[in-house]
Amino acid sequence: MTAALERRDLLLLGERIRAASAATRPLMIEIIDRACRRLPSLRQSAGTARVMSLIDVEAWADAALALMELELPLWQVRRIAYDDGEWHCALSRQRELPDWLDSAVEGRHADLALSLMSAFAEVQVLTAEAARPSVPSVRPARDPLYEPIGCDNVG
Repeated sequence: MTAALERRDLLLLGERIRAASAATRPLMIEIIDRACRRLPSLRQSAGTARVMSLIDVEAWADAALALMELELPLWQVRRIAYDDGEWHCALSRQRELPDWLDSAVEGRHADLALSLMSAFAEVQVLTAEAARPSVPSVRPARDPLYEPIGCDNVG
């Protein structure tokens, strides 16, 4: 899968999360299938079993937090707040910084679990973009007449 296709899929998943009215098992499984890179390699781990058992008992917010713990070990929940009928969730890599210095990723939704998953999807989009190099990784062909020299400017 190309990085552009993966980014587009993650953006569509984010839209699907924001459009959902409540967390459901099929939606959580779709999030795991489309946005999780680490979980498939941890199939037999205790963490994976914990996430799946939380999904089975419909503990959506706990499942979202457990999933973020497995998939985003460098990210932490910075803030969860409820305001004007919506949950706001901010994830950060540097939670100790003051708010005005931090570049937190935020998600919001009327459902707490979907607010968490919305922020999760946004982080996955960011990490997919960061994984791509900013410049091509093609090495230039050396000129056959090029020969490096050293020169000391000793006066």
